[in-house]
Amino acid sequence: MIESGNTTLLQKLGFFHHLLRLLLNISILFNLTAMASELRQTINFNREWKFLLGDHPGAETVGYDDTRWDNVGLPHSFSIPYFGSAHFYTGYGWYRKQFDVPTTWLGKRIFLEFEGAFQDAEVFVNGRAAGRHQGGYTGFSFDITGAAWTGGNLVAVRLNNLWNARLAPRAGEHVFSGGIYRNVWLVVTDPLHVPWYGTSVTTPQVSKESAMANVKTEVENSSDADKNAAVRTEIFDPNGNFVMRTESTQIVPAGRLVTFDQTTKPIGNPKLWHPDHPYLYSVKTTILEDGKAVDDFISPLGFRWFKWTADKGFLLNGEHFYIYGANVHQDHAGWGDAVTNAGFERDVRMVKDAGFNFIRGSHYPHAPAFSAACDRLGLLFWSENAFWAIGGFESDGYWDSSAYPPHAEDQPAFEQNVKQQLGEMIRINRNHPSIVAWSMGNEVFFSDKSVIPKLRTFLIELVALSHELDPTRPAAIGGVQRPMDANRIDKVGDIAGYNGDGSSLTLFQDPGVPNIVSEYGSITSIRPGNYDPGWDHLAKDNGKPVHPWRSGQVIWCMFDHGSIAGDNLGRMGIVDYFRIPKRAWYWYRNEYRHIPPPPWPVDGKPAKLRLEADKTALKSVDGTDDARLLVTLLDSRGNEVADNFPVTLEVVSGPGEFPTGSSIMFEPGSDISILEGKAAIEFRTYYSGTSVIRAKSPGLEPGEVTIISEGEPRWIEGVTAKVEPRPYTRFTEKPRITADAGSQRVNLAADRPTKASSTAVNSDSANVTDGKADTAWRAASDDRAPWVQVDLENTYLLNRLELTFPDADNYRFQVVISSNGTGWTTIVEQSQTESKALKREFTGEFGKGIRFVRVKFATMPAGKTPALSEITVGGGTEQEE
Repeated sequence: MIESGNTTLLQKLGFFHHLLRLLLNISILFNLTAMASELRQTINFNREWKFLLGDHPGAETVGYDDTRWDNVGLPHSFSIPYFGSAHFYTGYGWYRKQFDVPTTWLGKRIFLEFEGAFQDAEVFVNGRAAGRHQGGYTGFSFDITGAAWTGGNLVAVRLNNLWNARLAPRAGEHVFSGGIYRNVWLVVTDPLHVPWYGTSVTTPQVSKESAMANVKTEVENSSDADKNAAVRTEIFDPNGNFVMRTESTQIVPAGRLVTFDQTTKPIGNPKLWHPDHPYLYSVKTTILEDGKAVDDFISPLGFRWFKWTADKGFLLNGEHFYIYGANVHQDHAGWGDAVTNAGFERDVRMVKDAGFNFIRGSHYPHAPAFSAACDRLGLLFWSENAFWAIGGFESDGYWDSSAYPPHAEDQPAFEQNVKQQLGEMIRINRNHPSIVAWSMGNEVFFSDKSVIPKLRTFLIELVALSHELDPTRPAAIGGVQRPMDANRIDKVGDIAGYNGDGSSLTLFQDPGVPNIVSEYGSITSIRPGNYDPGWDHLAKDNGKPVHPWRSGQVIWCMFDHGSIAGDNLGRMGIVDYFRIPKRAWYWYRNEYRHIPPPPWPVDGKPAKLRLEADKTALKSVDGTDDARLLVTLLDSRGNEVADNFPVTLEVVSGPGEFPTGSSIMFEPGSDISILEGKAAIEFRTYYSGTSVIRAKSPGLEPGEVTIISEGEPRWIEGVTAKVEPRPYTRFTEKPRITADAGSQRVNLAADRPTKASSTAVNSDSANVTDGKADTAWRAASDDRAPWVQVDLENTYLLNRLELTFPDADNYRFQVVISSNGTGWTTIVEQSQTESKALKREFTGEFGKGIRFVRVKFATMPAGKTPALSEITVGGGTEQEE
């Protein structure tokens, strides 16, 4: 329980009153349900933190001097300001925050709830350890009642983002910046209460005519006496109107948790949740002790039913529904992973506005606000666990390691951590009707060959655990297009997600298991890019749903993002990092929603700047709301021009900040870029007031926008401290060569996607990257210009090539390379060779920026079909010096 103590800050109850008012504003703005909690206090805890990089012994103690630390608000990242570098700070960072506990909380329970902190968090309250959480993408809650006292209190968080062989993910093609990069809440409840995400809402019976809801409610009794508890469950319709109520009573023993299991009576003619009409009901759960209400808790509810089938694709509410989806990473320009709820809302809306109906949360659990936005706006959501991989993986030591641990001593702890995060993902998100699959991971076959059998067994365990934690949703696995032998993993889960060439390989056609193309496209471009879809492995289908057994297709990817694999891999989105659409986004919008693209900016002479905000009123100043600013170069007539001039945005008066502080400069050719006459950034504030923001460029008429922010505390000009500048410098470190030049250890082509001009029966092109000399690709007998190709999925410096043929004969060929799959350069000329060697090896400086390697066959000996068993590619990554 709360102890009596220092009361010097005790009277600041008005502070909490204002915060509760802010909470109400947030619930309106981000309307997760139709109602707000009335009994428990849920207080936003994002403002007024102290932060310092590095490890600082004693920083958890109350008397520690943090006056020289940075003043920051949450969400926050170690890397702010961040603009897409392959490198980022790894190490420790400390956060400290003062808060008050009033005497009215005596006898209550106090919890700190984190939505995400990357990735190893140790939490202290008044110098006492409150808990530790390992896992960077799932939330956690600690009961701090025993460490808190009335009056002033201190919470300190020691956080690190060091690579850990026993934590997931061990690998991935994203970035892994540290930070408390999602919201934190201070929650105050009665001793008899619903714990963190303690309700499970399902729909055991639902049709167009009738529906029932089952609500399992955990009730915890933290007191030392048994409690006569009742749970009252009320259903409200999408307009907030009362629908029905059920109530049950039982004894909750002291110090115990009891689950109440309630099923409603049938609800006639329910409004069904569907991407075209995402109707959301809400469930209000009230806990009563001896008839008196002591706690309440709100959960979302959507009536819908769905089915993934192996022969008819995906069915929603009894009707066939073809999935057009997009993969989405979470980070934004400047702020990195530290995105506001409003930022997530914009991302989901951009997916919806282009005509997509599905999001794959690649490749980790996303923030609670993201799932809620999918519910409200109507996007099906594939929620994925943080178990993923990287092609061309190395030995242990960084996020380019084997996805599954190669060392036996690391495996038990790693498996437990993956299961822990899977359980947290499901518990946090299980009530969202938008979620139609839990994914166990992505492309985890990028693991040391010696542990593939163990990996497969582990995936089977994860699927079983998923079914146990949530029997109502299927367990999917993303990126299951390898391996192609007895250890294949595409039928381990309930749904198979085939990435890249998995959508076209013969082995995975009509596979007899529910399936989806979980990634296609992967076209690198810098805005504006081309006005086309960027089809790759769906090119033969022209992107159309031609296979009745396929549930749908998900583009890689919607947004540019930071990547440890470098800029090229991070620029595969159809929207750039600053959330300005590339021309491909407009192609999809025209194809799916029949909205023609706007006129493209043309070359011209800029005369003035136009500055726009997606909204000019912010409803909260607690790190949950922000505005996106867009600046555009115009000529004297107001037409958009494509010329690029340096532009500066500055906060002229009032509160607010950019990731770089109170101003930010966009320069052509820089990380903070202006392209085709446009630039954008997100603006946030932790104080209410009127902010005037100006865009300026030498010789051009400036643009201005005014943003009014509401809430407390207020900005007082000349009194409130201004935001300190955060100058941007691209973070660099000594280059880590992820594929050593000429290395025999790393084959950049291993398990990579492939294509071919044609394929003979049972001779898939994927055989050339499977690491087995006894399998081979063979061209069709009538192919007059045969070739086979490997996509390295990123760009490399190439210096070694080895080809293995099915037998020792006079195979004649050319090897050509390309950075984009269109322009080709010959690096090996063997069209007239007399060699009959089984293996042919070539070395040299073949060039940089290479992504595609193609072998083109010339004249063959009589009776021979062009064929190839293996392509091995050696080289290094392109990284900063």
